Parts: sequence; C-alpha cells; structure tokens
Amino acid sequence: MLSFPLAVKAVTIDLDGTLLDTIPDLAAAANMMLAKLGRPPLAIELIRTFVGKGIVRLVERTLAGDVDGVPDAALMARALPIFERHYVEVNGRHTTVYPGVKEGLERMREQGFPLACVTNKSARFTLPLLDEIGLARYFRTVVSGDTLARKKPDPDPLLYAATVLEIAPREMLMIGDSLNDTQAARAAGCPVFCVTYGYNEGHDVRDLDADAVVDSLVDAAVLIEKA
Repeated sequence: MLSFPLAVKAVTIDLDGTLLDTIPDLAAAANMMLAKLGRPPLAIELIRTFVGKGIVRLVERTLAGDVDGVPDAALMARALPIFERHYVEVNGRHTTVYPGVKEGLERMREQGFPLACVTNKSARFTLPLLDEIGLARYFRTVVSGDTLARKKPDPDPLLYAATVLEIAPREMLMIGDSLNDTQAARAAGCPVFCVTYGYNEGHDVRDLDADAVVDSLVDAAVLIEKA
C-alpha cells in the first residue's frame, strides 16, 4: 500500500486522453477515410470507444464499425494509408488541451520533476502535435509508439524513459488514462495514476489497477513529492 504524498524522482505522462483530447482529429481523419472508401460516417462518440490501441487498431475498428471488429485484410491495406494521409492534414487542428494540464505540468516542473511523454502515437504525429499545442517544452524526452520495437502495454517504453532520465523505474510515476498505461506501469515496476476524463475504450478507469485516480494533473501533482 502506497502512502501519500508519493515520493518519486520523475513523471511520465501519456498523450492521447491524458494531456490532449485528440478524438476530434482522429474522428475527422477516420470519417474522411470512410468517405474516400464510399462508406457513411460514424458518430464521434462511437469512434471515441475505438481509441486506445493505436492507429492501426483504430482503423480496423472504424472499418468494422465495432470495437472488436476485424476487417478484410485487403480493405485494411487500402484504408490505412488513406487514414494516415488525412490525419497528417488534421493533426492538431481540432485537438484541445484538457483542463488542468498546463497548470499541472507547471507545478510538477516547479517541484523539480523531469517529465517524459510516453505515447503509442507514432513520432511523425506526436512531435508536431506537441510543438503545435505548445507542450513540447515541458518534456525532457518523448517516447513515441515507434521509438522502440514494442509499445505499451509492453513495459519497454517506460523502461527506456527511466534509462534516459537516469532513474530506476520504481522511482518514476506513470500518469495515463487506460489499461495500456496501467499494464505497462505494472510490468515496468512503476507506480501509476489514472485520470478520470480519458478514453480507456469506453470503460471506467476506476476498475483499473491504479494507485490513484485523479480528476486532473493538478490533483496528481498534489499527491507526489520529489524524492
């Protein structure tokens, strides 16, 4: 059982659903893809439940119209590059920063925590997005979905971030919004907080194996101190 405030040396934070609400951009690209394929659009709230396992799985679910769906391989091969082209066009256009994110990042930085962003989104989407939104300056390192051979829920991205930050994984807090984040943190040996407002494929984060559930990054900052 952890005691609070939790003493850690660094903080890693997920991107989609934790720092930024990227659903509007993802949904726009998904529906542009469907239009190109001659298919009707899907509601943004349905597409919201498809997010959480990376772009490939998002496209599969969008084509199938179901969170568990798997489309025809030939259709998938045709659709994925269409989605990616459109996502490059809209990336950051409709994305918003969640309430409390900038304030929480500022507070953590004032507390002396080095920060890392660890996401499953490819670097070609992640880095321009962080720059455009104005959050890149907060992070000492960014670990994207294609930085390593494996991504969350594999622990490798968190282990890599800990190596870059020159600390042990147990000294690094992970903040995320999904099962991917909690599984990766547990496998890496990191404590983990979940925010209440993210995606998690439509499921309640309170059912996840998290050390704390918080309403904002400001609330997360209150629960930690510099080791």
